Amino acid sequence: MRKLQTQGVHHITLVGADRQTSIDFWEGVLGMPFVFEQPNLDHPADSHLYFDPGDGRLITIFTNEDREVDSTRTSTDVGAVHHIAFAVSQATFKQAVERLDERGIEHSGVKDRGFMDSIYFEDPLGLLIELASYRFEPPHGHTHAEVLLEAHKIRVDRGDGNIDQVHLADAIETLVARSRASLSEDRSPKDPYR
Repeated sequence: MRKLQTQGVHHITLVGADRQTSIDFWEGVLGMPFVFEQPNLDHPADSHLYFDPGDGRLITIFTNEDREVDSTRTSTDVGAVHHIAFAVSQATFKQAVERLDERGIEHSGVKDRGFMDSIYFEDPLGLLIELASYRFEPPHGHTHAEVLLEAHKIRVDRGDGNIDQVHLADAIETLVARSRASLSEDRSPKDPYR
């Protein structure tokens, strides 16, 4: 038995209502360029809209002019999608509350997640959206996931409840020490101010 190894999210497809509601939200609120549209090849009465969330992947929406907007919160039953999170820079994140408030969009306010900041709100069809911003940059050649894996190990070894900034800083130091050579035989912390 062998795995089917994934290499990233290709796209996420959501069921929308009318075409304009999707364009107004995904491009008009979240700034995702509307990159192309074609019929839904499995159901030609539906249109298939494609948006670029900023990383070259795709968010796609099936729309149909006969479907009405229903803002009731989407199901949170077992097997349902709870929310979709999108990465934003700290500069954008620091403007999120003000910009959502300007539009009258109800939101959670800023949530401290230890390793990132989050804010939650619903799209016009009741899907919970999260804007997330990491509090760290991974060292060159490493990913956020690698830093979080290392931070998790450090957190567990220390018996701490959740990943916080001290774990991130120590994880980054560990990854750099592991992946970058040095001429020094002893790379332990020193006090040159003695």
